[in-house]
Amino acid sequence: RGDLPEALRHFEAALRLDPDQRAARAGRARTLAGQGRTSEALALYRAAVAKQPRPEDLLELGELYESLGRSALAEEQYGRLRTAVGRSVAGGVDEELLIGRFEADHGDPWEAVERLRDEWERQPGIEVADALGWALHRAGEDQEALSYAAVATDKTKGGGVRSALYAFHLGVIEGELDRPGPARRHLQEALRINPYFSPLQVPQAREALQELGDVPDEPPPSE
Repeated sequence: RGDLPEALRHFEAALRLDPDQRAARAGRARTLAGQGRTSEALALYRAAVAKQPRPEDLLELGELYESLGRSALAEEQYGRLRTAVGRSVAGGVDEELLIGRFEADHGDPWEAVERLRDEWERQPGIEVADALGWALHRAGEDQEALSYAAVATDKTKGGGVRSALYAFHLGVIEGELDRPGPARRHLQEALRINPYFSPLQVPQAREALQELGDVPDEPPPSE
């Protein structure tokens, strides 16, 4: 998490074994983007989605374009994502979590909330808790969002995975609820876990920390 040279070696080794392994190609693109080598990353993403447009790869490519201010190209990828998801769902694949995440950030947050509430009823877990919490935040329901974001990061409830994204989501929600100490702690944690976790949200995390400034810290809750 955040060790870009090691990640790059891993993906390059996988591609040497199988040059057509599109997941490894997308992973290499993600790593290059984290290193700031955006032209190479874009070329690899485009190659990865050319023959097999996986929805998750299209989302990452769209967000990379968006982070570069290339909104028309980003929207093109999001349109392709919707088409790819439609095909995937028609083939029997459950894409509700991905659709919920996409709608929360790039579409209709309330549609995301509705989908993810249903998903939570079917199969509650930390991924769904995080996604539902973030969708609720995007819909303006931060108090309820906090309860789900806390589940996603609570070791006693299965949220023991160290995820930069989950910590970022929790920190942003806490900031909106005027809890500056915990917000700063979780935003800092997100950047410690992986300072390259998202081309869109890493700058948001840094900006939020700057806005929080030097707030009194609060000790984390005892485990």
